[in-house]
Amino acid sequence: MKYFILALILGTATVLGSSAYADSAQPSQPQSVNEKQLVEHGKYINSDGKQVHSPAHSKDGQMPSGATAKCADGSYSFSQHRRGTCSHHGGVAAWL
Repeated sequence: MKYFILALILGTATVLGSSAYADSAQPSQPQSVNEKQLVEHGKYINSDGKQVHSPAHSKDGQMPSGATAKCADGSYSFSQHRRGTCSHHGGVAAWL
């Protein structure tokens, strides 16, 4: 009986572990960014060596095209990886 319980616990941990891994996966592929929608216009080079738009506020408060996350300070991130997203903007408030 105790082996059955141990197997059940390990199986649950495996399932939970795989869903936690899925949460750390990359955001969906971003769309192109429409600069006319944004207040700020900075760029940075990500860990893949790709140029990415820096977090920015939208002019009308709506989600701009290409956004992958909304930061706690109200700006939108265009990050292509979850790690470090919104790190200088209060963290991620919501993944888009």
